[in-house]
Amino acid sequence: MGRQWGPAMKVAEQVGCVVSASRAGQPETGSWSCSGVILSRGPGLVLCHGGIFTPFLRAGSAVLTAAGTTFLPGDSCADDLRLQVQWGPMAAGPDVRSERGGPRLCSPQCAGAPARPRGRSLQPPRPAELLLLLSCPAFRAHFASLFGGEAADQWRFASAAPDDELSEDEEEDQLRALGWFALLRVRPNPDEAEPEEAEAEAEERRPAVAVAPLGAVPKGAPLLACGSPFGAFCPDIFLNTLSRGVLSNATGPLLLTDARCLPGTEGGGVFAARPAGALVALVVAPLCWKAREAAAAALAPLLPPEVGVPPGLPLRDPGPRYAASAVLVECGTVWGSGVALTPRLVLTCRHVAPREEARVLVHSATPKSAQIWGYVMFATQEMSPYDIAVVRLEEDLDGVPMPVPTEQFHEGEAVSVVGFGVFGQVCGPSVTSGILSAVVQVDDTPVMLQTTCAVHGGSSGGPLFSTCSGDLLGIVASNTRDNNTGATYPHLNFSIPITVLRSALQQYSQTGELGGFRDLNHVAEPVRVVWRLQRPLADTPRSKL
Repeated sequence: MGRQWGPAMKVAEQVGCVVSASRAGQPETGSWSCSGVILSRGPGLVLCHGGIFTPFLRAGSAVLTAAGTTFLPGDSCADDLRLQVQWGPMAAGPDVRSERGGPRLCSPQCAGAPARPRGRSLQPPRPAELLLLLSCPAFRAHFASLFGGEAADQWRFASAAPDDELSEDEEEDQLRALGWFALLRVRPNPDEAEPEEAEAEAEERRPAVAVAPLGAVPKGAPLLACGSPFGAFCPDIFLNTLSRGVLSNATGPLLLTDARCLPGTEGGGVFAARPAGALVALVVAPLCWKAREAAAAALAPLLPPEVGVPPGLPLRDPGPRYAASAVLVECGTVWGSGVALTPRLVLTCRHVAPREEARVLVHSATPKSAQIWGYVMFATQEMSPYDIAVVRLEEDLDGVPMPVPTEQFHEGEAVSVVGFGVFGQVCGPSVTSGILSAVVQVDDTPVMLQTTCAVHGGSSGGPLFSTCSGDLLGIVASNTRDNNTGATYPHLNFSIPITVLRSALQQYSQTGELGGFRDLNHVAEPVRVVWRLQRPLADTPRSKL
């Protein structure tokens, strides 16, 4: 993952754990489990997601949404609750063996023959006790405002894929538990021998994990998520699985990331590259599905933004400077994204603003919120493969940095998409990260870009930037949809290279003429073939009949 992630990876693997809950008399690991974070090894404090405790609440899950309830004592759960915590080796290394020199552990939960371990031994599961269930009311309020409303029935959260069968009670329990966390204390196992004195001293000296407040992390900042997919199932394989992404968006204490988080990673830690290895948040809902499309992972910060930033931590900034050029474009009942090329010129997609002379309202979120009316100065015809519209504003868009168009493309380079996908203007533009996976050319001229950034509905027209240089590479045209299954693939998407518009923009800036834009309606057939995702005619197999 690169040098910058070395310290964060080390911390993540040292403090990551898996928590399982069961009833007395049942197998040690029941059907309720999640990820967790070891806050301090000295007193053995662990923080995890509160969702696994809903089946054990004496008063039922309804108590989680009772007015004024922000915490519940440990005895709120039934007496037959049994908790266990399991974590990795004390010191990571390629040849680490168990502390007593015994064989490496392969979890009995794995069906069939023992799987090959990932080069690490695991600590035996340790019993734990529930100290406290606590919630963040501000997180729950922002979550309800962001994911509620008229389209609430389109959303599915947490551990279920869109086609998974969940009873109404199970789904209600999941929603009630969002924003609830559990503080546990690990108890020494009486059946195990006491650790050697040197080992115990080393354990006590291990520092508590450093926690960064929300104010230390800007939008677009790289994040490292560490959790155990599928919870307590096969921890020798899945324990502390790492995933990298960025802070895509934030509204109050609710954070969103494009890091891939799977069911079972609820309660897993999310760490920052800078300051190295600082714990930023916990995973709350690893999958947020909207209309059968996985949209994002929802996170909750460990410290609220009003907590003072410790010395050495940077103050929060609005994110990469280039992101401020992204705008939201409204044309009638249709909305999408766009990019401000000049103080009065906005580029977007034709399917966002399809009619020339149509009135358009453009929203800018940064550096300050602004709304400016404009009109569609040019839109390509339906037959054109280039889905482009140009909006002329009635007033200058002040304070927005104008992007620098790129001169060349480099496959494999880190890129970012900025747009108003999924949430519109509710919480400003989102940033998603990936690489430039392909540059499709016709006659040595780039005509299509493919990226691995997550692109969702509402991102159309949004800018694609080089993460390193900040140069504008193009605008997002679409993601990919399988018409046979109805599945959408956000991480396979297509953008129009900004170089396609270079001559048209130069002509307009010099003469005010639209001839260069009109030429986009008359492109060569090979370009049309590319955007129809067809094979070139020369490559089509000839009939032998």
